[in-house]
Amino acid sequence: MASADASACSALSTEEKVQLITRNLQEVIGEEKVREIVAQRDLQLYWGTATTGRPHVAYFVPLCKIADFLRAGCKVSPSVLALSLHICLVSLCLLCCWLQVTILFADLHALLDNMKAPWDLVAKRVQYYEVIIKSMLESIGVPLDKLHFVKGTSYQLSKEYTLDVFRLSTSVTLHDAKKAGAEVVKQVDRPLLSSILYPLLQALDEEYLKVDAQFGGVDQRKIFTFAQENLPGIGYGKRIHLMNPMVPGLTGGKMSSSDADSKIDMLDSADDVKSKIRKAFCEEGNIAENGVLMFVKYVLIPVSGKEEFVIERLEKHGGNLIFPNFEALEQAFGKKEVYPLDLKNAVTATLNRLMEPIRQKFATSAELQELLLSAYPEAGTAFFRNHSNK
Repeated sequence: MASADASACSALSTEEKVQLITRNLQEVIGEEKVREIVAQRDLQLYWGTATTGRPHVAYFVPLCKIADFLRAGCKVSPSVLALSLHICLVSLCLLCCWLQVTILFADLHALLDNMKAPWDLVAKRVQYYEVIIKSMLESIGVPLDKLHFVKGTSYQLSKEYTLDVFRLSTSVTLHDAKKAGAEVVKQVDRPLLSSILYPLLQALDEEYLKVDAQFGGVDQRKIFTFAQENLPGIGYGKRIHLMNPMVPGLTGGKMSSSDADSKIDMLDSADDVKSKIRKAFCEEGNIAENGVLMFVKYVLIPVSGKEEFVIERLEKHGGNLIFPNFEALEQAFGKKEVYPLDLKNAVTATLNRLMEPIRQKFATSAELQELLLSAYPEAGTAFFRNHSNK
């Protein structure tokens, strides 16, 4: 079987690999470098997440892209409704053929970002993030054994890393550091020195994780360009930067852990999910700032493993609507041929099926419930209250 895996990987042309890596991304800095590397060897990249607020459903967007990396080049036999994404053995081995992915739990960054995660809670939140992120990956069929999970403080407190932080700080202006973190670090009237260090550490992570590329949301662009401009000054190379679009929140803006009305938490009940999506901004004919529609494009269609999207309806309401691809759905919605409520119902049903195994994992584990309570005391109390009433 090993020879078959190698054959499947070698059958992909350089251009096919580049297309698989970059599709559905909003921007790529260094696409030619991607092409040069995959023509010769494995591409190594990382995606980092600061362990601050509780992960929400928008995290499915980067995680689905990671799934895309792993499934590239092989056919997937999916059944989203049954949540049984069966990835063929060749696809499970594909990452080792030409792509290596590291997921960084950036615990030190969580502290630096204006104390979004108090030091006494950081360790527990790292554990919570690891459980939730891995559970989300499993729910969309990503093989965890092909990913490398790293905690930031496992290397960021070393003598060598600390010295590089000081080296980088001697060549970076205060203005440039503040500008780099403007879209990511919490902005306050009296910023702490820690928030200025944030982009320096994120730049250095590229070198210390030994990657060719960093993957993240387009809101990270200023930090990415900061890294490209400043790492060479201390003797390190420029990296490739791959950027996902930001999915609009339920209220129309960015989906954020700090805004409960804009996001769906991974442990929200099925009724809460239904209620939040029912209230979501999804104006008839509006395809510009439509978080519900974008969730279909960047999560539900990639997870399904096929291009078509089906909106299930009773026969008395006109029967099912079947769209061969997202473009057809978007066009129909723009022409007001799809009712917002029909779209919301389809998203609600599929999203709840993705979330149910994760909810059940916590509902049946005293250990995970205690972890939730330790990492997020208020959220943990609410979780216990909701489940005790059932």
